[in-house]
Amino acid sequence: MKIAAVQLHRYCLPLRAEWLTAVGSFSRREGYLVRIVTSDERYGYGDCAPLAGFCSETMAAAEDVLRACAPGLVGAQVADALDDLQRSSAGVTPAARCALETALLDLLAQADRMSLARYLCGGASASACFVNAALGSLMQVSGQAIAAACRQGFSVLKLKVGTATVDQELARLRRIAVALPAGTQLRLDANGAWCETDAGRFLAGCADLPIEMVEEPLADPQADTLLRLQAACVFPLALDESLAGFDLETLCAAPPVRRLVLKPSRLGGLLPALHIARRAAAGGLQCVVTSSVDSACGVTAAAHLAIALDNNLAHGLATSSWLASDLGASPGIAGGRLALSDCPGLGFTAQSALNFSALSGVCR
Repeated sequence: MKIAAVQLHRYCLPLRAEWLTAVGSFSRREGYLVRIVTSDERYGYGDCAPLAGFCSETMAAAEDVLRACAPGLVGAQVADALDDLQRSSAGVTPAARCALETALLDLLAQADRMSLARYLCGGASASACFVNAALGSLMQVSGQAIAAACRQGFSVLKLKVGTATVDQELARLRRIAVALPAGTQLRLDANGAWCETDAGRFLAGCADLPIEMVEEPLADPQADTLLRLQAACVFPLALDESLAGFDLETLCAAPPVRRLVLKPSRLGGLLPALHIARRAAAGGLQCVVTSSVDSACGVTAAAHLAIALDNNLAHGLATSSWLASDLGASPGIAGGRLALSDCPGLGFTAQSALNFSALSGVCR
């Protein structure tokens, strides 16, 4: 397959409610939907969605990279373009690389007549994975929203913490835990809110609660500090945003926590995330795939990765309901499970109303 064109659609998707974390909030998701068109008229899609204020990559920097890379893709074979991207990504920002890689993988999986999940794992794969309910801020979530998520079959409920005092949040957690159905657990994300003292106090206060995991407890996530906190916890701690600051080999040789959270758009794509997951598994670390309230394209791509991992954990991919509009159909979720069709490739189709401009090649 030869690449005939690289196209771009800039989008801005409003959220139904503000997404509040310990490091900031946002009320819309902006990004670029990349479409690579082949000479035999196949479409491959990828989502480029850097999150302003939550990562170092800006929208402008990502767009510059996409525009710089596009001319070199046109006329190349898809497999060769992917090889080139893997060999030389110097100066290519993570979200831009993720979009280009996803679109190329989409095309290759289509050509091999297998789903992207099957393509990633090299053979047979499941078609669904468990997901957690994404309920937003602990201090803002309503009892009705928690009850609704439980009725919908979610067994893991994710809440953002670190936006109020430790005592206030522990009190709120206790009120919520009392009303949870048996077997339902809470996944908490502090987004680096605490010093070691506050983190230790919070984690100790959760010891008797049904906590499934706590992400990013420390503002300064040093390995020795994390190791002390994890040793005192019966539940896993996890690295997410701070993962990039650790050497992978050192991390896996002596893990200071029990889990890693993988966001393909921050790690440079599905293949880098898959490499981390495989190396982590060899070191005894579990991996959870999550989205940053990404578009349907981005969530679908991350879901293929989660399904390829096949680790029976709840992944953080049930975020599409936060968007008031989207770029296409998002994966279906029922009974706490996200399911994908077994159609070849990514399985994402952009809405016909979207306007694409040509970065290089002929706009079709």
